[in-house]
Amino acid sequence: MARAAALLALALLAAAVVVGGCGEDEGVSAGATVRVYVGASLCAGAKAELGASKSAGDEVRVRPVCLAETETGGRLDLATVGVNARRASEDSSSIAYVEAAGTANRFARPIVEEADIAFVKSSSGGAAMRQVLNAVAEAGSGSLRTSVRDTLE
Repeated sequence: MARAAALLALALLAAAVVVGGCGEDEGVSAGATVRVYVGASLCAGAKAELGASKSAGDEVRVRPVCLAETETGGRLDLATVGVNARRASEDSSSIAYVEAAGTANRFARPIVEEADIAFVKSSSGGAAMRQVLNAVAEAGSGSLRTSVRDTLE
């Protein structure tokens, strides 16, 4: 019963994302801050790579947002998965969602992708952040969110 309720809550979250829309069509202003949402197990590596890298240049500032752990006592917490994905999808400055391989992806990915946010599955937070930073550096003048997503697909 609790699992069914959690799945229903996750489905409602996904529907809210579809109705609410997301992202902006115009480019990002110079000096703007964009966010990369990173799974708990990958966050330290993503932060380290961001600190060591200058690939995004001065055009935009990339900030990692560390997500809450999605497993408690070895069990997947679907409510937390939904909250994490919705948090990223509701943030207009979000350009990517980085997560380790696992069952949580099956639930988070549709929510994130519906918001046109790049979903990066990786075993290394550093490698994933490097991919995102390279995509930011290659972006054109249109929507940064869309450009990053298209580059990382």
